[in-house]
Amino acid sequence: MKIIAFAASTSSQSINKALVRYVAKLVVGAEVELLDLNDYELPLFSEDLEREIGNPQAATDFLQKLSSGDALIVSFAEHNGLYTAAFKNLFDWCSRQAGRDIYQSKPMLLLATSSGERGGRTVLDLASSMTPRFGGDVRATVSVPLFNENFDLDSGMITNDEINSQLQSAVNELTN
Repeated sequence: MKIIAFAASTSSQSINKALVRYVAKLVVGAEVELLDLNDYELPLFSEDLEREIGNPQAATDFLQKLSSGDALIVSFAEHNGLYTAAFKNLFDWCSRQAGRDIYQSKPMLLLATSSGERGGRTVLDLASSMTPRFGGDVRATVSVPLFNENFDLDSGMITNDEINSQLQSAVNELTN
């Protein structure tokens, strides 16, 4: 089994990148490829620009990466309760090629975290409701609240046993 994993953020200090890297380490018996959205930089989507330049190679490459996996893990950063602008832009470009099959019927684990008590729950709820509309088979979701209190940056580890258990259960639901 091959799993494609990424944080829906372009920040070099993204706590969602730290979370998805950690969760990737919990996967046993599968190859996990971590993607960086910075490798898929695109101009701001507009229909006018699409008519001018067509389908950008970065969107095609991203869809091909998703296609290469048997399952997906995505950790959504929350900007004002919504997806990051970078992820939404990539998603928009990809939807012009893939339509409603961006996630290609792949089993998915959806994550979110923030420094607040809700742990990105608003964007995670949005992603959970929208992902199936675009070909995602959501197997599990986990919101990690109070990231800075529950994650040790030096070791790259979740320090809260209950959250660790939730994450491991979610990985098991994805891979079994």
